[in-house]
Amino acid sequence: MAAQTELTAPYISRFTDIAPGLPGGGLPWLAELRAGAIADFAAAGFPTIRTEAWKYTDLRRMLRTEFTAAPDVAAEPGAGVLNARRLEGESHRLVFVDGRLSPALSDTAGVPDGVRLVSLDAAAADAPALLENRLGGTESADGDGLVALNAAFMASGAVLQVDDGVALDAPVHLVFLSAGTTRGAASYPRNLIVLGEASRAGVVETFAGLDASPYWTNAVTDIVAAPGARLHHVKLQQEGEGGYHTALARVRLDRDAFYQAFVMSAGAAMMRNEIRVRLEGRGAECRIDGATLLRGRQHADNTTEIVHAATDGTSRQVFKSVLDDASRAVFQGRVRVEPGAQRTNAHQLNRNLLLAPGTEADSKPELVINADDVKCSHGATTGDLDRDALFYLRARGIEPDRARALLIEAFMAELIEAAAIAPARALLAKALADWLGGAVAAKEAA
Repeated sequence: MAAQTELTAPYISRFTDIAPGLPGGGLPWLAELRAGAIADFAAAGFPTIRTEAWKYTDLRRMLRTEFTAAPDVAAEPGAGVLNARRLEGESHRLVFVDGRLSPALSDTAGVPDGVRLVSLDAAAADAPALLENRLGGTESADGDGLVALNAAFMASGAVLQVDDGVALDAPVHLVFLSAGTTRGAASYPRNLIVLGEASRAGVVETFAGLDASPYWTNAVTDIVAAPGARLHHVKLQQEGEGGYHTALARVRLDRDAFYQAFVMSAGAAMMRNEIRVRLEGRGAECRIDGATLLRGRQHADNTTEIVHAATDGTSRQVFKSVLDDASRAVFQGRVRVEPGAQRTNAHQLNRNLLLAPGTEADSKPELVINADDVKCSHGATTGDLDRDALFYLRARGIEPDRARALLIEAFMAELIEAAAIAPARALLAKALADWLGGAVAAKEAA
């Protein structure tokens, strides 16, 4: 307890100093929410390996740095930083630098009628009722100290609201950049996506660091999909090599709603992506795919929980990891079928490709079934590259490093092709190519 108090005290003190200046300071309900959140954080502290959901991810490595809130005035990098991260074709874009909106880099001019796309702080000023209905009373239900810390410090993020029956054809691109101007800076993006009945949208999130200094991104995204709504969601995490990334996406699906997510992790010294989906309406469906690319001493944790709370729900999860050097990957996938959720169809698969003796992959698929008419399965595999396939490629004159790269690319290609947002597939393929190129260069240097 004393150790936790020592870790949490600077954050609590910092909150006391800056709380009056945080967005929505004049809204009593939001001030009360923040005060309750920092109290929850003080009580819960940072997760430790004694917590079952965190048994494979030790945050002590991250907490050697005392992180402070990012500066009130963000650095403004040039437009060139977006060139390699920009979606091809038409898109609607919000860019955040060190947790603050950059109007100069953002572009929402073409947002159609029936769609609201603004920053969280703008929504707090212009549409506080939307935030109160979606954010109020949801922060401490799971006792997660990191979620509480996000709620206390959230200064900006994206709010996307799509009205009933509206189809948003061009994807929304949310870009979160850490500029590295303040060593040990922490940002707390908070995103809210609300889809009306029979609406449709695609959202791409990009997280990137511009230098190697230590920083922390602690993000929370809340998604609510009304009956018949469809959301395609892609996240590309390419934080800097000194960065730490913790993120939670909470999704609620009503009747016949559909949610597809793709998460690629190819950056940060330590990262945890957590996704919790609750299928609340009959016939709801979700698909979650994940690709993790690790080298050095990187640590990645993908944790999911899918709750089937209604009949005729479908969920499918496929997570793949490629590990090199002394890296470590964690997959924890829990599917819970609640009583009465008959005719549930749920499947999860985790596959890990270990390229070096020092790598480690921990896989923990779990099924909790409280209904009798279900189809549920899970599986996990871990292994090295296929030696026969390597021999086949080498016999045709392909160099060893290139042969390995081809097999890794084939291992991930199926997942990337399944990402429904076509412009995002190009970003994902480029991230994979960059990682493979770095791996080949590292081998050659060694």
